Amino acid sequence: MKHYIILGVAVVALAGCAGVTDRLGLGKRGADAAPPTTEAEARAEASLSSATAAARPPAGARTADALDTTTAEQRAEASKPAAAGAKSLGTTVASLGSATEPGLWMKTPLVKSEMQGRVTNPATGKSSTVELIPLDGPASGGSRMSLSALRLIGASLTDLTKVEVSTNG
Repeated sequence: MKHYIILGVAVVALAGCAGVTDRLGLGKRGADAAPPTTEAEARAEASLSSATAAARPPAGARTADALDTTTAEQRAEASKPAAAGAKSLGTTVASLGSATEPGLWMKTPLVKSEMQGRVTNPATGKSSTVELIPLDGPASGGSRMSLSALRLIGASLTDLTKVEVSTNG
C-alpha cells in the first residue's frame, strides 16, 4: 500500500513539471503549438494588424534570424517615420518578450487597450510601428518587446533598453 501512495505522489509531482508535459505533448504553446482553440485566443491573435503580425516561427527555430518571421516589406513599412500628430505616451525600459511570439509588438503598462503605436530607441534613433498591448503594473514598470521589434530599432536582445513610446499619429 505504501508503494502506491509514493507512486501516486510522484506522478502528481511530475505532472506539474513543464519538461514532462512538453515531452508528452501536453500544454504546448511554442512555435509548434496548435492554432488557438478558444474564441478569446482567436480574437487575441486576430487583433494584430497585418502591418505588425507575422507567421509563427518554424518548430526548430533557435536563432534570431529564424525566429524573426517579419517580412522585408513589413520591416520597411514599420520603419517609416510616424505621421504627424503622434502623442508621446512616455518612456519605458524594454526587455525581450517571448521570442517565439511573432510580429512587431510591445506589452507595456503605458496603455490600457490595444492600439498601434511607435517605439523609438534614443540610442540609435531607429523606430518601429508596433502593436501596443496592455500589461498590468504601474506606468513606471518595465515592458516586454518582440524580438522583431527589438532588432528593428537596433536594440540588444539581452540588455534592458530605454525606449520612447508614442501613438502612431
